[in-house]
Amino acid sequence: MDDHLPSRSILAPDTPLLPGETVIRSFTADRATYWRENAWLAAIAMAGGMGILWGLGNEHVWTGAVGGLFAIAVRALYLSSDETRMRWDLTDRRLLGPGTRAIALAEIAKLNTIFSAVQVVTVSGDKHLLKYQADTGAVTAAILAAKTGGPP
Repeated sequence: MDDHLPSRSILAPDTPLLPGETVIRSFTADRATYWRENAWLAAIAMAGGMGILWGLGNEHVWTGAVGGLFAIAVRALYLSSDETRMRWDLTDRRLLGPGTRAIALAEIAKLNTIFSAVQVVTVSGDKHLLKYQADTGAVTAAILAAKTGGPP
């Protein structure tokens, strides 16, 4: 086993706070948003599976729906315990992600919204996702307020 790799998933920030640094707000995945997004993904997979089978001339087109639903359901159930426990902490100086991810607020170049995720793009081009957020607008506003020194 590789000694530099953790033996378990680190789902919360593991970066120590700097002297005088305080956590302003924490962002965790919303369970309802997680399941709603996976339901949409299942619907798309079902339609896609049926479309592919129809295009191939298969007379059992309905099996595409079953396969698409099963694939996304298994994936959603398998990942739910980790994905819904991910936590990001916003401090007065940095955005701390799961494990040792740490992004200085001054290094944040852009914030994008992608469905229920907020994408943080750094000046160097690194991209990070705060996934399954119930209110992406509030997350974006809080990060921008911390970056500009305003109230969260």
